[in-house]
Amino acid sequence: MDLEVAHGLMFHHFHSDIHPPGQGSISGDDFRNMILFYGPENFLNAQEWFDRAESNSLKPNQVCLTFDDNLRCQYDVALPVMREFGITGFWFVYTSVLHGVNEPLEIFRSFRSTYPTINEFYGDFFDHLKTTDFHPFVQEKLKNYNSTVFLADFPFYSENDKLFRYIRDEIISKPQYDAIMFSLMESKAFDYESVAQNLWMTRDQIADLHNTGNIVGLHSYTHPTRMGNLSRADQTHEYTANEQDLIQILGHNPIAMSHPCNSYNQDTLEILDQLGVRLGFRANMVKPRENKFEYPRIDHAIVMNKMTAANP
Repeated sequence: MDLEVAHGLMFHHFHSDIHPPGQGSISGDDFRNMILFYGPENFLNAQEWFDRAESNSLKPNQVCLTFDDNLRCQYDVALPVMREFGITGFWFVYTSVLHGVNEPLEIFRSFRSTYPTINEFYGDFFDHLKTTDFHPFVQEKLKNYNSTVFLADFPFYSENDKLFRYIRDEIISKPQYDAIMFSLMESKAFDYESVAQNLWMTRDQIADLHNTGNIVGLHSYTHPTRMGNLSRADQTHEYTANEQDLIQILGHNPIAMSHPCNSYNQDTLEILDQLGVRLGFRANMVKPRENKFEYPRIDHAIVMNKMTAANP
């Protein structure tokens, strides 16, 4: 694969015998083939990539592996493949789940994955939305929706993917969204408490990553989908609470981070700088890096499409 700028590969969900497939998830074999497609020689271990980034000595062909969201499937499926190649990576974790909190974001995604197709879920979601007292408000706000602009940096999203995310992230409130989703889960008798037991890594697993040369970094406390819309005080809480949890596990302040859902603003950057974070990743490749918290990444789905095009 031709490489024009040093960057990270961004991964979220993996499937296996014990982790069911879902929208966008990949297998261990897919992951292995992606490393081979890039060329294993082009991957730097996390610490070397970090050091070269700080010294401004990264070369265009030097890439790294990054994982967001503290997902158990990453530890179970991706990590063994990385160890085959002798590669370490960056793991960005949100930590409220380490306190027994079943964060809805990942639970809702697991619920969506129980549908035969994602569009069947969207059909139920949009139908349920029509029964709410805030549906007229949604309809009014959708007049500002431009599907060709929204999430244009992520071409793998379908029209329904984008419409759902626009309603969820730009129009309705979190309590309104949660109410729809919990109602749908109840109607389908979805046992989310049982599912949650296998969704996230434990403290010991995070410590194992750290102790074997990986870099574990910040990804907020509760994973808001629109960090950049929060007040400075709320953003400060998200990152300081996340930091305190990781200090207990790592034994030192985390030095790296990635922006949840690629959402941040100037307040975010100042907070991270005050916390002593030294490197951060965004979630796309669309603009030149302007500061140390905007190193580019490419979503694995885009790479999968490139692999398919190269080997039709």
